[in-house]
This record gives sequence, structure tokens and C-alpha cells, in this order.
Amino acid sequence: MISAVAQRYDIHPQTLRLYEREGLLKPSRTDGNTRMYSEEDLERLETILSLTRDLGVNLAGVEIILNMREKMDRMQREVNEFMAYVRQELARGLGDWEQRLGTALVPSHPSDHVRPSDVPLDAPTDPPPADPPPADPPPADPESGGSS
Repeated sequence: MISAVAQRYDIHPQTLRLYEREGLLKPSRTDGNTRMYSEEDLERLETILSLTRDLGVNLAGVEIILNMREKMDRMQREVNEFMAYVRQELARGLGDWEQRLGTALVPSHPSDHVRPSDVPLDAPTDPPPADPPPADPPPADPESGGSS
């Protein structure tokens, strides 16, 4: 309920309504239209109050910060999923990798993808380009008689 939350955090109920109007809080509603704040809502409110009270951030800034935090959380989940996939693939072992490379559209061997240990990391991987062939001499001028 809005009055209990307002009292708990020492803020006016209108402040909570403003945060809801601005889209910073989204409490659920009962059938009687009473606001119900979840633990997630209360944690978000604590973050909002910390940003506004302790750091002096305005509501536009709070919105940007909260949106960035959500994006960072989403990106972290994606990185975690990718790392789990990589671990799973590594756990499958090199033997399976050799088999998959052998049946690929462009067959290759694992050693084709590994730099020998005696080659420095900054060494070029391809041979240097060959010097271009010498340019052909210019054609003879027909008006000068054909020979020089």
C-alpha cells in the first residue's frame, strides 16, 4: 500500500505517485486499484531515493541510470549464456572438434588454427607480398622512325 511505503521511506505519497507517473516505478494493482509494491519495486525505490537524495540526480538522470543498469544486466546475462556455451563446447573435447573440422565445408585440421609456440605473437601470419614486376618500356613513337 502506498501509505505504508511512504511512511517506511519517509516520503510523501504524492512522490510515489510522481515516480509511477514518470515510469520509474510500476507497482501492481489489486482489484480495488490499490497499489501493491513488490520487493523488486522497493529495491528500485531505494535506488531512486539514493540517487536523488544522496547524489542529487534529477528524475531524468534517474531514468537514464535505471535504463542503463537494465541494459547492463541484460548484457551480463547474455555474456553468461555465451560463456556457458563455450564451456559446454570445450567440455565436448578436441576429438569432437577434429571430427567437425574434417566434415566442414572447408575441411581443415586443428593445427591449421594454432600458432606454433616458437612464433612471436606479433609475427605476420601471411608471407610479405612479392615485389611487383618491372613496368614495360613505353611503346616506340611511330613518327620518329621506329628506332632510336
